[in-house]
Amino acid sequence: MSRSGVASVVRSPRFGDDWWRRGVVYQVYPRSFADADGDGVGDLQGVIDHLDHLGPDGLGIDAIWLSPIYPSPGRDVGYDVSDHRAVDPVFGSEGDFDRLVEAAHERGIRIVLDLVMNHTSDRHRWFTASRQARTGPYADWYVWRDPRGSGPDGTPLPPNNWVSWFGGSAWRYEPARGQFFLHTFLEEQPDLNWRAPGVEAAQFEMVQGWLDRGVDGFRLDVFNIFLKHPDTPDNPTRDGASAWDRQLHRYDIDHPDQPALIRRFRDLVDRAPGRMSVGELFVGTTEGAAALTTDRHLVFDWELISQDWRADAFRGAIQRRERAFGNDRWPTIVLSNHDQPRHASRLAATIAATGDERDAIARAAALVELTMRGTPFLYYGEELGMSDVAIPPEESIDPPAARISEDFGWWDRSQARTPMPWSHGRGAGFTTGRPWLRLGPDAPTRNVAAQLGDPDSVLACYRRVLAARGAQPSLQDGELALVTIDDPTVLAYRRRGSGPEILVAVAFDRREAEIRVPAPTDGGRWRSLVGTHRDPPAAIVGHEPWVLRPFEGVVLVADR
Repeated sequence: MSRSGVASVVRSPRFGDDWWRRGVVYQVYPRSFADADGDGVGDLQGVIDHLDHLGPDGLGIDAIWLSPIYPSPGRDVGYDVSDHRAVDPVFGSEGDFDRLVEAAHERGIRIVLDLVMNHTSDRHRWFTASRQARTGPYADWYVWRDPRGSGPDGTPLPPNNWVSWFGGSAWRYEPARGQFFLHTFLEEQPDLNWRAPGVEAAQFEMVQGWLDRGVDGFRLDVFNIFLKHPDTPDNPTRDGASAWDRQLHRYDIDHPDQPALIRRFRDLVDRAPGRMSVGELFVGTTEGAAALTTDRHLVFDWELISQDWRADAFRGAIQRRERAFGNDRWPTIVLSNHDQPRHASRLAATIAATGDERDAIARAAALVELTMRGTPFLYYGEELGMSDVAIPPEESIDPPAARISEDFGWWDRSQARTPMPWSHGRGAGFTTGRPWLRLGPDAPTRNVAAQLGDPDSVLACYRRVLAARGAQPSLQDGELALVTIDDPTVLAYRRRGSGPEILVAVAFDRREAEIRVPAPTDGGRWRSLVGTHRDPPAAIVGHEPWVLRPFEGVVLVADR
């Protein structure tokens, strides 16, 4: 039952309790998705108003992941939370959230919330109380330590050599307690002490509250650093390009009892079927992501998000992912998110592609993203081929970009968080007011309305491929095996699962590629299912030569 008193029921979802494995998740950055009240900032009503773009008659995604919607001073644009239990009024009311859950469920769309549980804002009531004294109900709810000693001028020295991700010491002195508190990120983001029983109990109570309101899953921010070594020893040092990289993070990340904490979290979430979670791996490897992946708890790995647009690069990334995850762990597929450059810009830049070539690469990347083994996580606007937008420093909404130390290079995340263009005209259909962040210069032509009318658009490609993925079980649950092709600029792989066999081939080069593919495993021929172009090749017999156009991708299905 929602707060509004209306029962929230998922109506005719496309998949059952394994939707987290078969389906597609779409990340909404609420400030930039759609503004319903005209104040220039996206809101929950704006998401409601555009659910049909995402629903069964639109893209056909299965879940929406909402970036943080909680009250926040905005030091890290919402990832510094001052109250995890409430909705920030900038996004609307508590009733707006409940209506969003109901409206999404009516369309068979699940809701996934972003949980920031490693740290809070320094304005959170827990920290306000904790910093006052060493006694009291919240005294040990954050990571407090005594000074190691004093410097020549009597200044208290940090308790160890740990550093912040943004450079400098990870410790900040609090005179009222005579102790330092830990902040892995900004000093306005103190780390919680998950080893204090009260912290875990309070966090789980908060999680239960959102579950009671109909939430279907959670994305856990930097989940592999919740627990630190209780003795907080110095980290070993090494050579590196930044203060962070000059340490081996042996004691402040990936503590051995982290999996047990996630199991307790899953015990809570699993009290109702069909609920999932996905952890953001903070500074980890693909192998580390696989090791922390369990049933219904996925882990983001970043193997694909850093690759150049080359067939051999993607082939190598897929090999490493498949080797790490094996057949018993389910991976994620991520090419863009709120912390990274948009892949339409990043991938095109690696081969200096512009204009039509850039959009061709965006379509080809979509086909790879939606046909690999794993759960795809799409970032809002990537279905339009949205690119990074140059943001002048005075307009940046990424506070850390202006505050980090000199030896830590930082990419202004504002560039990948610009408003969604829905239509032509002032405000691009995003707002009737002044957008909180400037729109991309191509918004008059690169918008939803314009691309809906163009069968060759990036949006049209996403809709085609998403529909094909939803209709083909082997693209949802099948194993993946790379296929050797005589042209090294072509990536190809098979998917074999609970439906007909699938073969995917994608050309990564700006020239045509004549290739031959092996016949379906059980004989017969391949039939074109979908492609980056609206007119993919016709039926193909095994080993018959055929031609892929520049940056063309094709999905073939076995046809006996």
